[in-house]
Amino acid sequence: MTTLDARRRFFAEEIEALANLETRGLVAALASVPRERFLRPGPWVVRSETDMFGAPRRTPDDDPGRTYHNYSIAIEPDRQLFNGTPGLLAAMIDKLGLRAGARVLHVGAGLGYYSALLAHVVGSAGRVLAIEIDPILAAEARSNLASMPWAEVRCADGLSLGGESFDGILVNAGVTHAQDAWLDAIRPAGRLVLPLTATMPALGTIGKGFMAMLTPRADDDFDARLLSPVAIYSGVGLRDEALNAELGKALMRNPFPRIAKLRRDLHDAGPQCWLHGPRSCVT
Repeated sequence: MTTLDARRRFFAEEIEALANLETRGLVAALASVPRERFLRPGPWVVRSETDMFGAPRRTPDDDPGRTYHNYSIAIEPDRQLFNGTPGLLAAMIDKLGLRAGARVLHVGAGLGYYSALLAHVVGSAGRVLAIEIDPILAAEARSNLASMPWAEVRCADGLSLGGESFDGILVNAGVTHAQDAWLDAIRPAGRLVLPLTATMPALGTIGKGFMAMLTPRADDDFDARLLSPVAIYSGVGLRDEALNAELGKALMRNPFPRIAKLRRDLHDAGPQCWLHGPRSCVT
């Protein structure tokens, strides 16, 4: 075992302990997928929870061992586009409850690191559809994932899925609502994890809100559960400006609401509605 292998193994065990991971194969994925190969060349600009109100830092050098910490690493610092924090993203992958052979949609793949973790978990009998709207990032992600042919990278907005269905959907960009395409694509026992975020001019491309998990019910609705606060890059073409304003107000009233359900039936807004939208409502 090389020094870098040992570093990666310790990193995986640290994330396992931090996030209380239960998904079989996810810790092995963290220990084996080389994070540094899914990044631009170092030194790297990094941001941790302690940097939330200050400037990002830069690693002292391009030693790949620097990438095995629980912080976000910049893909394009000028756009505030980062490879997300492993502790949070691994925890969100864990919530999907994936098994070998599962089919997964990953919206907002970036350079493909978390798509690679998903592909490792589901194995060659499974499928990962990784969506990235930026053509340059999509091309790099496709190259980075070439050794995993069951992981397809598609340059798209994630709204046209060709009738495919999935056991898990991970949205890795801030959105104002769950798109109909995703809700329709979730299998009966599947799970959808996404960040509901509000933006404001002072935050630029970053939105703040929370990660939520949706699971199908016997009717057309979904059980909803708040998972974690989040600050994340905003999805392109996946936001509704009117709903963004309402979401901002809702978060100001209660940043950690006890959400229980996503309704898809048409109804008038009422006191039980935490975020009432034109096509769905979070209660």
